[in-house]
Amino acid sequence: MAKNLLNKYVWLVETIYRTKKISFEEINQRWVDNDLSEGKPLSIRTFHKWRIAIEEMFSLVIENENGGQYRYYIANADDLKNGSMRSWLFNTLTVSNLMMESVSIKDKILFEEIPDGEQYLPIILETLKKNLVLGMTYQSYTRGEAKTFEIEPYCLKAFKQRWYLVARSPYYDKVMVYALDRVHNLEPTTIHFNYPEDFKAEEYFDDCFGIIADANYKVETIKLKVSAGQANYLRSLTLHQTQKEIERNDEYSIFTVRLRPTIDFRQEILSQGCDIEVLEPKWFRDEMAEIAKNMWNKYR
Repeated sequence: MAKNLLNKYVWLVETIYRTKKISFEEINQRWVDNDLSEGKPLSIRTFHKWRIAIEEMFSLVIENENGGQYRYYIANADDLKNGSMRSWLFNTLTVSNLMMESVSIKDKILFEEIPDGEQYLPIILETLKKNLVLGMTYQSYTRGEAKTFEIEPYCLKAFKQRWYLVARSPYYDKVMVYALDRVHNLEPTTIHFNYPEDFKAEEYFDDCFGIIADANYKVETIKLKVSAGQANYLRSLTLHQTQKEIERNDEYSIFTVRLRPTIDFRQEILSQGCDIEVLEPKWFRDEMAEIAKNMWNKYR
């Protein structure tokens, strides 16, 4: 597909999404004002072709309210903000288009450095489609040398600018998580495996903060006391999908999350410094207090 056409699809979705409901006449006015149009109006026939293509590509349904002003809207707009692959893909394309239009100010836009691993995505995606065993050379952070073995890939997950592969290890006979920036080599095999019908990628991480799905930690309700300033950040970027704000005043807010309080969640809380205090459960509060005490002893 021509890149320019893809840009037009993204533009149309953005235009309707931002306005919530908009008539074709208003869409056309905005289109003519955009550089993509080259000053040419959008015909109703072309609009409907784009609308159908967008539904096929992104599964985003553009409908008309069929009454009053006959305005168009995205029927499943919530899909653009629920953390799904569709949401991630569309947001990535949107940002990419914006960056391409801003090459003249590239020295004013700074990006985070992302570790290696993305080069393996085509191989992994292909094996996920065909349920093929992967041969992998991997060096974990806890071992001095790399090991080569076979895995059965189940799903991919992005977390904190890193890609992770969830796969079953036949050697250990369990599902494990591998960081792609620790992979030295990845080769597809011709060996097929039976993908488990009861494995649901989203459900696997439901009770997790990040990528550690450790059954040794039971799911608990964590109560957090957050300073008023930091609470604003938690409202805009939640710690977990179960996050709830149960108390709020001028000095602090009380939030709860229900998850497995694994090491990565502990590290996230510690990264917030004194702006977040663990209230419950007691064992987790005591653990955090012990860490804070040890930190204080180091800085005395």
